[in-house]
Amino acid sequence: MKSRGRRGRALPLRGKGEEPEERVGGPGCVLPQNCPVQTMDPEVSLLLQCPPRGLPKEQVRAELGPAYDRRPLPGGDKAITAVWESRLQAQPWLFDAPKFRLHSATLVPTGSSGPQLLLRLGLTSYRDFLGTNWASSAAWLRQQGATDWGDKQAYLADPLGVGAALVTADDFLVFLRRSGQVAEAPGLVDVPGGHPEPQVRCQEGWKRRAGAEPDLSQALCPGDSPLHKDLPGELVVHELFSSVLQEICDEVNLPLLTLSQPLLLGIASNETSAGRASAEFYVQ
Repeated sequence: MKSRGRRGRALPLRGKGEEPEERVGGPGCVLPQNCPVQTMDPEVSLLLQCPPRGLPKEQVRAELGPAYDRRPLPGGDKAITAVWESRLQAQPWLFDAPKFRLHSATLVPTGSSGPQLLLRLGLTSYRDFLGTNWASSAAWLRQQGATDWGDKQAYLADPLGVGAALVTADDFLVFLRRSGQVAEAPGLVDVPGGHPEPQVRCQEGWKRRAGAEPDLSQALCPGDSPLHKDLPGELVVHELFSSVLQEICDEVNLPLLTLSQPLLLGIASNETSAGRASAEFYVQ
């Protein structure tokens, strides 16, 4: 979960009180192929775009395994430990926590039966994120990953985040200003969001395998960290979709029952943090 300040602001999705327009992109533009090119933030790229109207939870599948974890750094992970210890000295309020790592995402061909999106996920941590994606050596790690493994993200933690395009009943978008006491992008404007938490679903999967009813009030994994085998794919997908709702509740102070079910719009990559991915949802 990302810690932000409590200041929030809603901006109009359309002019307040205006009728919706049929055109897209500019005057006289009706079909996308006739529209002027819209320039994206150069620090953000689109890894995956879901079909129009987005994907509900039932259309997403997750596959977890050690093969989808990051590779150990060349020469070992001592550099990660050094970065973490330095961070703690400067920001002692930081704490480590397990995260899901996005390895890849694949859309099935249109018209196929079953889920339309497969997410391949490993496990990582916030500590590893600061020591790889957010480290001064991140560019070198990406270059080395491409050389060693044919994958520039191979050595990076790449924790999967979630974000919400939260639309109000009167067509405003909600934005927040991040706390000044976070390691990543302090004080900047952001959408509601954070990270899905492996520990939330680990206990549920562990008890399910034992034939017992899960107790979500004590959603912690046995031992110090979650294991891939304790995280069934369907529970991981549930956590992915429910976590974005929980972040909205925590950060915007809205009751859960006032929110629609999230629709997954796509996955974005943030070059500021060396390609870290975030699943972006539409919520009303």
